[in-house]
Amino acid sequence: MHLVQISGGGLIEWVTRVIHGLTAELTPPAPSTARSQSGEEKPVPVEIRKAPFSPIEIVRSILGSLLSTGVAALIIIVFVIFMLIQKEDLRDRLIRLIGAGRVNVTTQALDDAAQRLSHYLLAQAGINIAFGILAGCVLYFIGVPNPLLWGLSAALLRYIPYLGIWVAACLPALMAFAVEPGWVKVPIIFGTYLGIDLLMYNFAEPFLYGNTTGISPIAILVAAVFWTWLWGPVGLFLATPLTVCLVVIGRYVPSMEFLSILLGDEPVLKPETRFYQRMLAMNLDEATELAEDYLKGKSIEQLDDCVIIPALTLAEEDRHRGRLDEEREQFLFQNTRILVEDITERADSLIAGNNSNRRPNDDAGNNRPANSTDRAHVLCIPARDEADEIAALMLEQLLSKRGIAAKVLPCTGLLGECMQKVEEEKPGVVCVAAVPPFGYVHARYLCRRLRTRFPEIKVDVAILTEGDVNEIKKRQPPVAADEIGSSLAQALAAILSLLPNANPRPQPAT
Repeated sequence: MHLVQISGGGLIEWVTRVIHGLTAELTPPAPSTARSQSGEEKPVPVEIRKAPFSPIEIVRSILGSLLSTGVAALIIIVFVIFMLIQKEDLRDRLIRLIGAGRVNVTTQALDDAAQRLSHYLLAQAGINIAFGILAGCVLYFIGVPNPLLWGLSAALLRYIPYLGIWVAACLPALMAFAVEPGWVKVPIIFGTYLGIDLLMYNFAEPFLYGNTTGISPIAILVAAVFWTWLWGPVGLFLATPLTVCLVVIGRYVPSMEFLSILLGDEPVLKPETRFYQRMLAMNLDEATELAEDYLKGKSIEQLDDCVIIPALTLAEEDRHRGRLDEEREQFLFQNTRILVEDITERADSLIAGNNSNRRPNDDAGNNRPANSTDRAHVLCIPARDEADEIAALMLEQLLSKRGIAAKVLPCTGLLGECMQKVEEEKPGVVCVAAVPPFGYVHARYLCRRLRTRFPEIKVDVAILTEGDVNEIKKRQPPVAADEIGSSLAQALAAILSLLPNANPRPQPAT
């Protein structure tokens, strides 16, 4: 500061004198006495000014602040020591206070919170130490004095979220500004700290933290703002541990489940619910993206059974209850059919993680068997509705990918037309596809008609529910079918068992 003052050639002193002179000229002098019109003297206004601080008062103020901080730190240390000594007794008292009748759940909650916090603190300590080492090395090579001190301060101050890194960067920047004649090192220091923090934030923290905290990124930001507003700097320091405890409470206390939903990082909607919601919002692009992401590393049967069929079940429930308007109903069924056909054609590339628009096996022409007169022929019949027809379409495409000739009948035809079509095709197996919640009754009636008119044809029924297939077989009256499945994968296996001469093409392992 002395160098800055004398470098101006007395300019700063001249400006200071001019300001003081203008202030003195513009301030009118206070009269010593004042008389009213009646001749009585008025009281003179008195201004009380505080005397400047003496060195003793300054030392006393500094020592008072340091003493209060030291006393608070000493109290905290004493409390921590006694809490660690009596941790078993405190844990038992906490269990008795929170849930003596639910010891198992309370113990799981305490262990979960302790494990998450310990992993988080250990990972944070490792990241902060690495940050301090990198910062100290960079400061050493650019010539800032005491790099070890600034690296240690950076590692400690980084425990304070968001603000700690900038406070840590200001300290060596001020030192470089004081000892160096130029300004070059100051932006280098700030850029170094920012670059190292971005490196830690984007690479080290996701790898080390993972799912240890169980908090979403936006929840961490909101928690930091809330706890800082509530408790100031201490709240900012404790924001993440306190929020972890709240998330654990939300996971184990039913009445506080909203905390886990709002703050946790686990998906709150199942894939089929998200897919159905995107279809209701008439957003085919996002629905297709969800299906493609789910298919990576899985099979097309898993996508159909775990995402699309449950979404159709939700649509059928809303439709029968009058909650689905006609516009959304038409969009959902029509575009789900398009999506199923498109995803099935690109399934091999999507499973391998290559989101390509090239249709697999187009050049080989092996989506259909070479001999269309083979007895390995399956006729897929929807039980009644459009959802049943989409399920039958899925099964037909799965069979076609295995080299088995299959065909789907439309759901708009009458029962007599359906029977006539079966008589014309003379298939080896007839598979009836039904989507809950009302497909079972229609499938049972259709199977009875098929069994009565075509006793020689093998009948397979796919009641596409998430329940156990044995429960479906126990229902009364039973379904007159040779095989019953509760998923497309089970229906596909049943059809292959009913067609011993089909000789399906083997599928690549996924």
